[in-house]
Amino acid sequence: MEFKSFPKIARLSRDIIVTEKIDGTNASVFIGENGEFLIGSRTRWITPEQDNYGFAKWANENKDELLKLGLGHHFGEWWGQGIQRKYGREKKIWSLFNTNKWSDDSVRPSCCDVTKVLYTGPFITESIEAILSLLVETGSVSAPGFMKPEGIVIFHPQGNILLKKTIEGDGLPKSLQVIKDQ
Repeated sequence: MEFKSFPKIARLSRDIIVTEKIDGTNASVFIGENGEFLIGSRTRWITPEQDNYGFAKWANENKDELLKLGLGHHFGEWWGQGIQRKYGREKKIWSLFNTNKWSDDSVRPSCCDVTKVLYTGPFITESIEAILSLLVETGSVSAPGFMKPEGIVIFHPQGNILLKKTIEGDGLPKSLQVIKDQ
């Protein structure tokens, strides 16, 4: 029998990146070496004919700009008008998840936004709770004036893991929660 080693364990007390969790729908663009341009939801490839809240149609309309993302699979949240909480927006926005790569406006395609970084620093539970409290008190950072933000996403680079914490119903699956629009 082949020996299987136990994987290294990431240390919890390392730096994390906390971003606002936006309540929209997951959307992605894949750009391949052979000129492939594919558009996806969280679970499948989509087309303008079999779309996900109009993301495939929007991506095709913005293809030239989106090609600036470069080779690879690019993930983000498609949110705003007509999607989940709507955030009081009159249009839809695609916010990329990779804050390290896309936070610079001069590098990011002009048709895209990026999720907002709320904290970078050591993993400290009290810091996470303070960030959530601030969101409750001041509202969304991504959509200023919207007072019902969903929560946060915690990226732990050393463990290469994403975790989420929602303001309401954190212990319940999303399918069992009732979301009230504002």
